[in-house]
Amino acid sequence: MKIGLFDTGKGPETGLIEGDCIYPIGVPGGMIDLIGQWPQLRDSIAARRAAVPGLPLASVRLLAPVPRPGKIFAIGLNYADHIAESGMGTPPQQVWFTKAATSVNGPFDPIQIAVGGANVDYEVELVAVIGQSGKHISREDASNHVFGYCVGNDVTERAWQHATPQWSLGKSFDTHAPIGPWLTTADEVLDPHTLDIKCLVNGEVRQASNTRNLVFDLWDQIAHLSQAMTLEAGDLIFTGTPGGVGAAMKPPRFLCPGDVVRCEIEGLGAIEAPMRDEKV
Repeated sequence: MKIGLFDTGKGPETGLIEGDCIYPIGVPGGMIDLIGQWPQLRDSIAARRAAVPGLPLASVRLLAPVPRPGKIFAIGLNYADHIAESGMGTPPQQVWFTKAATSVNGPFDPIQIAVGGANVDYEVELVAVIGQSGKHISREDASNHVFGYCVGNDVTERAWQHATPQWSLGKSFDTHAPIGPWLTTADEVLDPHTLDIKCLVNGEVRQASNTRNLVFDLWDQIAHLSQAMTLEAGDLIFTGTPGGVGAAMKPPRFLCPGDVVRCEIEGLGAIEAPMRDEKV
């Protein structure tokens, strides 16, 4: 199934996406509640879809499918070509940072170039959404803890990222974690490690790879993170970005107002956003 949040002007609603239509399913509570109760709600959601007319996707505004996750973790240096262009060696251990929950943005909403932050870069990423909570999750059991997947852009303010050894500030500007366009449930993704992944800026392909090229795959990521903390329903894991980022170009090519950034992942859809100066 493909499940998203949308707005027709009356506030956020949950919907089931099929083809070019979205079907309101009226699940009480927010998306995190739905994710946490998915085993109990799945059959009733299918029944609700059959009972309501669909709305054209073009007639609604799609929202970030998880608007305020409890945690957002992202792994750095996790594709060989991105490691090479960064001039760094393959890390012997997983390198993690956080993104603030307030950085989440809708799949087609403008991305801000913040006042005092002109070195904004793109990073297309596969995002995994935790379903079943757990700690000390084994690699073999990791797939059972994933609710679904979506497309993400780990937008980064490079000057802030590299100003200190800690990356989180440079990764956490408002609007710098667009996700969507919806959540594709895990049962529809046979293997998250075989998906083509791409980012385009103004129609120019900047990043193109496949998730098979992850250095640490998603199951290793979940096993590692869950040694330190309980992963909970609705938590987001950004799984890494391939080579082709603007900062590695010679000269660097950072995003400017008016640029349009499109991120695509095979089978999961695409998100697309215009770049805008922050209004203060």
